[in-house]
Amino acid sequence: MKIQSALISVFYKDGLEEIIRTLHAQNVKIYSTGGTQQFIESLGIPVVAVENLTSYPAILGGRVKTLHPKVFGGILARRNFPQDQKDLTQYEIPTIDLVIVDLYPFEETLQKGSSEAEIIEKIDIGGISLIRAAAKNFQDVLIIASKNQYAHFLELLRKQNGEFTLEQRKYFATQAFAISSHYDTAIFKYFNSQTQAQIAFKESILEARVLRYGENPHQKGYFFGNLQEVFDQLNGKELSYNNLVDIDAAIGLLDEFELHIPACVIIKHTNACGCALGETTLQAYQKALAADPVSAFGGIIGINQTIDKATADELDKFFFEVLIAPRYETEALEKLKSKKNRIILQRKFTHLPTWQFRTLLNGVVMQEKDLKTETETDLRVVTQKAPTPQEIKALLFACKVAKHTKSNTIVLANETQLLASGTGQTSRVDALRQAIAKAESFGFSLRGAVMASDAFFPFPDCVEIAHKAGITAVIQPGGSIRDQESIDYCNQNGLAMVFTGIRHFRH
Repeated sequence: MKIQSALISVFYKDGLEEIIRTLHAQNVKIYSTGGTQQFIESLGIPVVAVENLTSYPAILGGRVKTLHPKVFGGILARRNFPQDQKDLTQYEIPTIDLVIVDLYPFEETLQKGSSEAEIIEKIDIGGISLIRAAAKNFQDVLIIASKNQYAHFLELLRKQNGEFTLEQRKYFATQAFAISSHYDTAIFKYFNSQTQAQIAFKESILEARVLRYGENPHQKGYFFGNLQEVFDQLNGKELSYNNLVDIDAAIGLLDEFELHIPACVIIKHTNACGCALGETTLQAYQKALAADPVSAFGGIIGINQTIDKATADELDKFFFEVLIAPRYETEALEKLKSKKNRIILQRKFTHLPTWQFRTLLNGVVMQEKDLKTETETDLRVVTQKAPTPQEIKALLFACKVAKHTKSNTIVLANETQLLASGTGQTSRVDALRQAIAKAESFGFSLRGAVMASDAFFPFPDCVEIAHKAGITAVIQPGGSIRDQESIDYCNQNGLAMVFTGIRHFRH
């Protein structure tokens, strides 16, 4: 199919000039409206106003411009259907071979916090209809529905002298339907956020990157979204599926801590094998690494402060996959970039989704993120002995780590450092024994440390084992029908225990 006529009506004019000039050079007749028409005229290129084609002006403040049989007939007419051709002749409707149209910036207007009236006016009617019509009739019509397609389209337009194959037309039609469905999803979510009229799973992200592979090399993997909103990659190899999962875990835990206090987390398979606060960034990193330097090997490191030269020198001694931090001193960055595969990310602070979902069986489950972070006001002392101020700080610290660790989990900590954790165990007792063994293997004394559990203790065995290991205070949700047995043991042995009433299962 060779393009002989085109309808062009776009919101964004960037990159349009070369397309217009090329179409004109190929003797394509151009129809247009409003601002696009004025733009084409400013280039000194002939253009037919849609109003002249339809004999109707734009009405209702521009809400109705292209919605007319003489426009849609020329797009939807099937070239090999005799009755369609007869109708075109009878009603003097010219065929349209190419439609270049984009959509009003609904999402951009929404993100600006505009008024409802402004948002509603950015719901495109004519544009979305033109896109669907042209895409539906891909057998005879080519649709360009986004400025992001201009470069590719222009390259083909010049290379093929205005001729496009059926395969190419179907390719652009597929992209057009992706754009139109994404647009409708955004509008639905805006309305539904206010009315809750429909419980429905509707998510659409157009930006995508192909990953090297999925969780394992034999699995395909993709990331949908714009990672540049979250960080800039300053060095290293391409990010993998597992890298991204662990970076997400690192950011989630790191954000539990106040920005003005240096904090470091080290993540392996989404669990923290190190987490600490420090007087300096270097101290926070050294304390985090000390908790489990074996598991930390090849891990993901997240730090909430500027990476200085001293910290970079220490980091450079250890093998890790990814480092993410908000800033880097020049010398520090040069040091860290000395290894070409080491992934260095500079974090940006942006709004992250508050809902999460995953495929399950033959559908999808969706839930709010666990955004509850306990504070001292959430703690209910249930034992005769109350925790000291130092123990309260330690309990809250340990609880934050437990919240971000796979269940069943037990976390052992002091007020600024993860000492050890038991992760992803089928028994809470096994998780505790794992944590104690780890602490001992890396030379930590648990005398005076605290214990956090992501869920309640069904029996008193955990507090008994913890007490014998040196633990002096415990934080847990409570809620077991046998809570009193754990409370009694603590009272008999001088332990402090607090309930939060908040469970933090993580699967």
